[in-house]
Amino acid sequence: MDHGSSTFRIPLRLTPRPDLSVVNWFCRAGFPKPASFLDYGGSAPLLRRKPGRSNSHRTGTSDNPRCLFFLARALCALCALCVSVAIPHFASAQQRQLNIAAASDLKFALTDLAAAYEKQSGVHLSLTFGSSGNFFAQIQNGAPFDLFFSADSDYPRKLNEAGLVLPNSADSYAVGKLVLWSPANSKLNPEKSGWQSLLDPSVQKIAIANPDHAPYGRAALEALKKSGFYEKIKSRLVFGENISQAAQFVQSGNAEIGILAASIASSPSFAAGRSWKIPQDQYAPLLQSFVVLKTSANKSAALAFVAFVKSPAAQAVLEKYGFAKPESLGHPIPR
Repeated sequence: MDHGSSTFRIPLRLTPRPDLSVVNWFCRAGFPKPASFLDYGGSAPLLRRKPGRSNSHRTGTSDNPRCLFFLARALCALCALCVSVAIPHFASAQQRQLNIAAASDLKFALTDLAAAYEKQSGVHLSLTFGSSGNFFAQIQNGAPFDLFFSADSDYPRKLNEAGLVLPNSADSYAVGKLVLWSPANSKLNPEKSGWQSLLDPSVQKIAIANPDHAPYGRAALEALKKSGFYEKIKSRLVFGENISQAAQFVQSGNAEIGILAASIASSPSFAAGRSWKIPQDQYAPLLQSFVVLKTSANKSAALAFVAFVKSPAAQAVLEKYGFAKPESLGHPIPR
């Protein structure tokens, strides 16, 4: 401070005035009203006063820094309140999502079911499609899924035996079917020729799912062997990672014909092709089951969705895509 003049310097920086409604709110709460927001540091603007006279008559407050301290403390409390209210809502939103691992034969049917269920429930379903065997291995290693829809009942049973399944949540939801399929632009016609289509000279590659971890691949091999065609065509087999990839091999022309899931052949993008239903007595029934995983953070939501899948409306969608009801097998369904 220069005692020889009426001008002195305070190390304060001016910032824009707050919204007056906010200031008035704090004033009604008992805080002194500041003329402006001030914070320490930065440049030192000049504030002029007459000697012996304070600025209190002009600003309406005799202690701006003290006022700002209380104002800042109140703002911090307000922010903390907002966060405490927002966190439960965020957690609730997280609980409104289900992560589902599903066999790739369900790609079209389950996508339709998920869209219908999301609309009626508000729960978001995150679908991941692949081979049942790969999902089985991932779940054993702690993959964060809430639900597992397998293309068979063996993988769910093994998970149940390993103690990874919510008790009493396993159930069968459909029976899968095999078809021999060729594109619409192919000269092959399995509808008329059946297995004989595989012996056509134009057939260089026959696509099936990998039998090592895809139930539809194992069923395809079984059907080929029981029909007596396996030895004749085994050198021309090509394996997709799952039944959906096997279907893409044929659709793209990388294979001339394939043994596919009826649920894929029934989808809009494959419906124009030619297909032949492989006799059920040539392969073991593909009884497909789901489980709710014990590690799921959304068990109640998961149980509600599988109840929906078992409903008459959902079963009708599955039948539209070539699945049969589990009860069609005519024997007790394994749990």
